[in-house]
Amino acid sequence: MQGDLASAPRGGNGLDPAVLDKLHGLELVAQSAVEGYRSGVHRSARRGSSTEFALHREYVPGDELRRLDWKVAARLDRLVVKEFEEESNLDCHIVVDQSASMRFASLAWSKFDYARWCAAVLAALVLQNRDRAGLVLCAAEVVAKVPPGSGAAQRAAILGELERAGPAGPTGLGAVLNWLSTRLRRRGLVVVLSDFLDEPARIEEGVRRLASLGHEPILVQVLDPAELSFDYDGLLQLEDLEGDARVRVDARALRAAYREELDAQQRELRRIARSLGLDLVESSTDQPLDAVLSAYLARRMARARGTR
Repeated sequence: MQGDLASAPRGGNGLDPAVLDKLHGLELVAQSAVEGYRSGVHRSARRGSSTEFALHREYVPGDELRRLDWKVAARLDRLVVKEFEEESNLDCHIVVDQSASMRFASLAWSKFDYARWCAAVLAALVLQNRDRAGLVLCAAEVVAKVPPGSGAAQRAAILGELERAGPAGPTGLGAVLNWLSTRLRRRGLVVVLSDFLDEPARIEEGVRRLASLGHEPILVQVLDPAELSFDYDGLLQLEDLEGDARVRVDARALRAAYREELDAQQRELRRIARSLGLDLVESSTDQPLDAVLSAYLARRMARARGTR
């Protein structure tokens, strides 16, 4: 699953970053977005024999036909499938890159703001599902860590660390993932929120090691729309956010080379995800956050069915 995991209805569901940017405090962001997401996928309180019905989501090719809810499909005139919450809990480790490159912003919010919103909302959703959530903030190394846990105190601890965090320092995501693979006590989901502007070989090494030890990484690449388009004209001063270098360039002259370099980085990240069978969500900071939540829920349900 790469970049097409937005199973919740888009628009008006509390996941618009322009709406989240106007909210004060991550607790309000998390509460608003999770409630909007739950509403968007028609949450229910029905129960099954060994699992609890959680919500409906849009049908995507590959879903089991026996999980289609035909009554809801007839009423809404679209195919939806049932999601269930497994009784046994799961560890979800949320890794947020807070290196200086995440400070970049062409909008009112930065890549780090967007990643932090995603982390807060995801943690709230994980904890509401009675799973265990943990947090790792990193740059060149781990900056802060909240071990996996559950309950209101855990939610407050995660949101508190995210509130205090700020982008700074060089990146070292690959090394952090390598280190993390040796520290996680229980196998679980590892959601990595980053721009992935590190050496692809280092990222691959870290992600591969996590997967080899039984963890299931979900890679969420967060990029600014200006980084994707590079639609600048005239003279442009470029600043190395992770160093002191500054250079003035002609934007048009640089555009083709920049896009070629970014495309190469994207191809490598997609290759890594494809070769390891991982979920990759490519997010732009002007897009709703629902693809990230859908990726988590899809992988969560795959684990509940005992498949990968």
